[in-house]
Amino acid sequence: MSDHEALFQSISAIAKEIQRQHTIAAHQYAPVVNAIIATESRDERHIEQTLDRLLDHAGHPAGLELFKTLCRYYYPISPAATADYIHTWRELWDVDETERLA
Repeated sequence: MSDHEALFQSISAIAKEIQRQHTIAAHQYAPVVNAIIATESRDERHIEQTLDRLLDHAGHPAGLELFKTLCRYYYPISPAATADYIHTWRELWDVDETERLA
């Protein structure tokens, strides 16, 4: 096996583990998000702490879906804070068309 093949396999294994961790996190945070919504919580501190944690996993489809769901719920409670979270998500995860073409 060449050095390049070994490096590729190593990077591939790391990428798979990262994806696995994002999936696990989404499963762990789903009940938290669901409870916030089900109880109609207005606890801004708890909601924002949850959004902070979800940002770490919002590059993965399951984490992004939870993040969007909680943002939609939080927007009527705190539009400015929700906008800040969306802006942060864009800075961390959103790739615009010019970056994709580069």
